[in-house]
Amino acid sequence: MNGKNDMATCQTVLRDGRVLAVTATVRPRANRADVKCAVPGAPALGERMAQAVRLARLTEVRLDSRVQVVLGIDGIPGEGERNWELAAVLADRMARGAWQPPASTAPPCALGWSDAWHLGRVDGHDAPAALPAGMAPLLGGSGLPHLGALTGHADPGAAVSSVRCWFPLHSGGINDTLAWVEVAVSPLDGTESEAQGPVDEEDTIAVPGVDAAMQLAVRGALAGARHFDGRALGRWRTAVRFGEPRFTGDSYQLALVMADRLARGRDFVPRGRLIATGCSAAWHAGQVEAVAGRDAKLALILAEAHAGDRVLLPHAWRDALPPGWREALRARGASCACVEHIGLP
Repeated sequence: MNGKNDMATCQTVLRDGRVLAVTATVRPRANRADVKCAVPGAPALGERMAQAVRLARLTEVRLDSRVQVVLGIDGIPGEGERNWELAAVLADRMARGAWQPPASTAPPCALGWSDAWHLGRVDGHDAPAALPAGMAPLLGGSGLPHLGALTGHADPGAAVSSVRCWFPLHSGGINDTLAWVEVAVSPLDGTESEAQGPVDEEDTIAVPGVDAAMQLAVRGALAGARHFDGRALGRWRTAVRFGEPRFTGDSYQLALVMADRLARGRDFVPRGRLIATGCSAAWHAGQVEAVAGRDAKLALILAEAHAGDRVLLPHAWRDALPPGWREALRARGASCACVEHIGLP
């Protein structure tokens, strides 16, 4: 397996003192998902495990996308327990040869969790009532504040640029809101194409927490928009997160593309939020097209806008804006532009 271990195990300790083992196994990817979590009877736990691992990979200098890692855990943590997260991240890295613990005959043990794995941050750990005799686990937080500390490197979050943009999420009820999409990018080190051939842009984009169809749509939109952006392909590893992952439609796409452009330094950051709605069947040409639900979305944007916000709308809406809408938005201290294309490269 190209010098990688076939299997690795990292233990963790739950609040009640139980010791669980997280196991990671590497095999050729063969067009399968990059991460698979086998947790019988707990599919939600498997989804959270895959999400943590994929986000933590964003901070790695090199990542071989030709392999699949299958993760498993030999027990079910209690509701809300998260100490296993750091163990899953480390087992994944050990199996792929991305990190090795100090030499020992026993599997390493780690306790830790994070709300920002894509930044390499380890927020803390839940201390158990007592540790098993002779066990000296790696503790997230004070013991391991960030993943770079594993190898004596700087905080990997310093190399990650993360930006949020907002889009109107309209369902016709009290749940209407401005939802956010966040794009976090870190530079590839330039060796991937030398070692593995040309980089597949969509393989460098992780979209945890959404279904397969949504992942394909997000990857396709970003890859197309970057193609239009000139020399943007093959340069970034990307994680995309949605504040509300359960929705339908494609009106988020312009906000997604703009968050990516802002994260990569390709557009100017507004004083407040960037609020955008629009889609495209031709992001590779930079085109911005109209979406459904215009009047409801305009009303929602006007109600939620604050001073300093910048609103981007499809050019096709320009002559159909309600009378006084622009003036009312300006009175709130926000600005608006109707665009046919994303920024020129």
